Amino acid sequence: MTSIADTARIESAAIRKIYIRLLPIAIITYFLCYVDRINVGFAALTMRTDLGLTAGDFGFAAGTFYWGYFLFEVPSNVIMEKVGARLWIARIMITWGIISGLTAAVTGFETFAVLRFVLGLAEAGFFPGLILYFTYWFPHYHHARIVSGFLMGLPIAVAAGAPISTALLGLDGAFGLRGWQHMYLWEAVPTVLVGFVVLLVLKDRPAQAAWLTPEERELITRKIEGERRAKEAVKTHSLAQALFDPKVLLLSLNYLGIVTASLGQLIFIPQIIKSIGVTSNMTVGWLTMVPYLCGAVALVVWGQVSDRMNERRWNLFWASVVSTAGLVIAASTMGTWWALVGMSIAAMGFYGSKGPFWAMPSMFLSGTGAAAAIAWINSIGNLGGFIGPWYVGVMKDLTGSFAGGLYGLALFGMLAAIVCALFLHIDSPLQRDTPGDQAARRPV
Repeated sequence: MTSIADTARIESAAIRKIYIRLLPIAIITYFLCYVDRINVGFAALTMRTDLGLTAGDFGFAAGTFYWGYFLFEVPSNVIMEKVGARLWIARIMITWGIISGLTAAVTGFETFAVLRFVLGLAEAGFFPGLILYFTYWFPHYHHARIVSGFLMGLPIAVAAGAPISTALLGLDGAFGLRGWQHMYLWEAVPTVLVGFVVLLVLKDRPAQAAWLTPEERELITRKIEGERRAKEAVKTHSLAQALFDPKVLLLSLNYLGIVTASLGQLIFIPQIIKSIGVTSNMTVGWLTMVPYLCGAVALVVWGQVSDRMNERRWNLFWASVVSTAGLVIAASTMGTWWALVGMSIAAMGFYGSKGPFWAMPSMFLSGTGAAAAIAWINSIGNLGGFIGPWYVGVMKDLTGSFAGGLYGLALFGMLAAIVCALFLHIDSPLQRDTPGDQAARRPV
């Protein structure tokens, strides 16, 4: 009979190997995902003028991405549950890379809006698919850390993608193309290539991982299966039940507030920095790194704290509060360098919320219900990717300032905090750890 100490040792060794194998490819894929998503904000520095778009038109067209995302998110995740993560995530990356590159061919508002919508259809299911994928490999007390580690690709993409994107804008006129056309084309190529790498190297489940020992494969498989049975002993969610479970709907509302505020700021950060008086696009790119380097630190630290505390709700609440405060500071100091400070504080709240938030659905869901619910939460939340940029753009057109838009985004951050404080109490059988779980929770 294996002792608790031996079990903890085998599990720690297995989890360390899984982190080393899965986390780098997850970070790379999400890095590329967000480079392809945020480059539209840098394209706006010259693309709006070239195509004759107002700030409102640009925000609306850029946001149509999230309607395509919304429509295909749940079907995509359910398909992934059936066909496996390796095949489906590779398919997503290859198709979104191709369509992102085609954005270089848009000629006006209509073609830009249509192609952004189709891009959303292609990319739908990528993020919730990886969130679901991690539940196949990691016990619940690692979920906030692995999600935070994976999401490091997001602030890194903004930080590194900013100077890359603005440098590519500097190719304006080369080979008869505008700078933003070069940016879309060159940033799409790595996504397609990495999609083929995913097809070759990813494994669907621990039982298929030849790089784990037989004891490690058996232990991790048994642990994950035991957690699934514990959740299903309380309630087994069908697809329809998962979509309309009150806890799922409340998580969706919370996430809608966070994403509306986050992406409303994200799309317009380059233009806000330029409005401070920065004239060089390259300098704008470097300064855009600042909020997201702050966000990267908060992402890792908050995820670690949430897992060590084995607590999700109040970690999420305080992250929402911090993001709201940062947006208010940015709005009230618009036109000064303090606005950059405020946006940096807001980014810390946005990304600090990710680990505790995405650890919550798997506390009470499993199987097809988890696949559908995680995608449903993400799809509803990502409608904020349409609402936020469109609202900020409209307010800029009406008032001549980004301040009104940021104040409105702060209200969405406050909504997320209120939902969390008053309603998001999720009791889970996975909160009740065994001594072995407690030993295995120590940092990997």
